[in-house]
Amino acid sequence: MSPGRAGATAEDARVARTRTDVARASLDVLTTDGFDELTHARVARLAGYSKTTLYTHWPSRVDLLTMALGALGELPHHEPTGDLRADLIAELHAFRDAINDLGLDRVLMVLAQWGASVDEIGRIRTDLVADGEHIARRLLSQLAEGIRLEAAVSMLSGVVVCPTLMYGSPPDDTTVEHAIDILLAGLRAP
Repeated sequence: MSPGRAGATAEDARVARTRTDVARASLDVLTTDGFDELTHARVARLAGYSKTTLYTHWPSRVDLLTMALGALGELPHHEPTGDLRADLIAELHAFRDAINDLGLDRVLMVLAQWGASVDEIGRIRTDLVADGEHIARRLLSQLAEGIRLEAAVSMLSGVVVCPTLMYGSPPDDTTVEHAIDILLAGLRAP
């Protein structure tokens, strides 16, 4: 290996470490203290880098938000088994657990608040929602299409999102199961 290549590898490792550190710090600030606290100064202090470094690579708060969401990785989903009811229940459990374990409630609040007025955040919101709903959408497409499918997916998401954001606690297993049963009965009705 040439000396030039070894230097490039070391630089690449530093860049990767910096990205990882900034992404984790951004996610920590976002999920602990919210978007208002997601500043270059706060993230730089927490990640151990200068504000200049952050502004050079991530000039806007939206860039920091994007880094934070990148630190989440892929959202957890249930692998469908073919039992529609059980699969929908398991998918909602995975969503509820992600809200609890990953701090998605804070992320969702930021995306709801800022996504309507900041185009870049709106695009981020659209992508995150599409990723979050794709399993439920595929499962429900067995029973519905078009506007009925859209309504069913919205209702399903709302089972977790509404109590979590509006009342401060996610639904318990019994609530999730009853909501699935009600939704499936409605979709199967003539």
